[in-house]
Amino acid sequence: MKILVDGRITAEEMSRQMKEISISEFFEKNRHLLGYENATKALITIVKEAVDNSLDACDEAGILPDIKVELKQVGIKSFKMDFEDNGPGIVESKVPLAFGKMLFGSKFHRLRQSRGTQGIGISGALLYSQLTTGKNAKVSSSTGDKIHEFEMMIDTIKNEPRIVSHATQSNKDRWHGIKIEIEAEGNYVERYQSVPEYLKQTAIANPHAHIVYKGPNGTLKFDRVVNKLPEQPKEIKPHPYGIEFGILRRMLSTTRSKNIKGFLMKDFSRVGSRSVSQILRLAKIESKRKPSSIDHAETSRLHKAMQMVKLIAPPTDCLSPLTENLIVNGLKKEIDAEFFVAVTRPPTVYRGNPFQVEVGLAYGGSLNPNTSAHLYRFANKVPLLYHQKGCALAQSVEEVDWRRYGLQQSGGMPIGPMTILIHFASVWVPFTSEGKQAIANYPEIVKEIKLALQDAGRKLSKFVSQKRRAKQRQMRRKLFERYIPEVAESLGKLTGRDEKIITQKLEEAMKKDKEISMIAEETVKEKEDKEEKTAKEPTKPEEETESMPSENEE
Repeated sequence: MKILVDGRITAEEMSRQMKEISISEFFEKNRHLLGYENATKALITIVKEAVDNSLDACDEAGILPDIKVELKQVGIKSFKMDFEDNGPGIVESKVPLAFGKMLFGSKFHRLRQSRGTQGIGISGALLYSQLTTGKNAKVSSSTGDKIHEFEMMIDTIKNEPRIVSHATQSNKDRWHGIKIEIEAEGNYVERYQSVPEYLKQTAIANPHAHIVYKGPNGTLKFDRVVNKLPEQPKEIKPHPYGIEFGILRRMLSTTRSKNIKGFLMKDFSRVGSRSVSQILRLAKIESKRKPSSIDHAETSRLHKAMQMVKLIAPPTDCLSPLTENLIVNGLKKEIDAEFFVAVTRPPTVYRGNPFQVEVGLAYGGSLNPNTSAHLYRFANKVPLLYHQKGCALAQSVEEVDWRRYGLQQSGGMPIGPMTILIHFASVWVPFTSEGKQAIANYPEIVKEIKLALQDAGRKLSKFVSQKRRAKQRQMRRKLFERYIPEVAESLGKLTGRDEKIITQKLEEAMKKDKEISMIAEETVKEKEDKEEKTAKEPTKPEEETESMPSENEE
């Protein structure tokens, strides 16, 4: 290395030291960005990545998930983890790439709701394993034919799988799915931020799944509540309102459309012939121009025009919400409470991306009335256990005035016997980091969450008020019942009538008053349920009827 007299290195020497860094090598030094910040969180992250992949695969293949998770301590800080599912499996040639190459997957370029999209989750788990224990990961896969067993590691310099061994086994039982065996450094606990808690919340948000967990302290079973798969989201095309300038430039250079009109109508959603005419007129571009011939200045005008023209919001069938019934059923399965309510907001859009917010509340029962409400956060049906303070979901809860709904609140979370569930569903979840544990604070998102919480809060308020009134009536009734003998004695002396008959009449009046109160409460509840049902009746949205371009137009 040539160094100048004053100790400085020449530019030529600096340039010789420059080299490309692979994504695997980067995360090898920055594992905290993937969620491996500490030994406790590391175990949760590995389980999360494996279970999320299993659920996604089963849902897409139309299979009710049966998932097994086993966690066993094999050293002071080492744990062996086994995962098995009944999904469709992965074909032989793709298994090493799916587990041993980062940024490899099938979901990144699709605009539809999915648990994972980046292609770094399970490969990140293998990377952490070999980094902390140096041991190979074992992966078995079958699509129903032969079983392919791989032992592998990740070549971090090349970001490629390094296959240690590959064996093929017969499959008499026609098993299909994935089995993973991995050993990694970790710290096992059983509290709010733990593997059992993650699986519990996963079962709440995925009541169609059957999960069996065998841990160091015993076996937990999360039974299937419903035998019907959730509605599968459909893939959509990008909406003009959510396209960045650079992405538009790339799309123009790679599209198969022969002219700019066809490009706008076929490569985007909700763009019809009338909208195209308005966009091109504002951008001052002819409809027959080739997309690849559009220069930088024209692209800038086109991008601005796409934001100015009024367009229908993107389709929302790309989303798969939990639905109110499943939220209530999921909460009832895992939480001992006396009142449950759920609210699913209509889909809406931020930055051209469809999203939907759902909220569930569980109140009373065995929940602690003297602590802050417990918050369950979900993004695309995946529990978020960490970074609650920096998450838009938690911030939205704190911004709601819960005192209006009969609860105590001291500047933050509401205080009372309550569990709050918030589910954020979108084709693109704006996580604050690669660890995917907190959602960014977009005003559109916060607004929808608060509206859902307020709606659920009003329903809770009715229950809390009814419960409080019923308690007051009961106290008054008990107080009167306590003094019935004395009242009967006094009335007997004043009227000269038999005290036993007076006592009997007073007791009958108390019983009748109780029956009337019960009938009144039932009537009020029936009326409220009817009003709620009427308010939920869907209204048919207006559709823009615009024809797609014909072959001649293309």
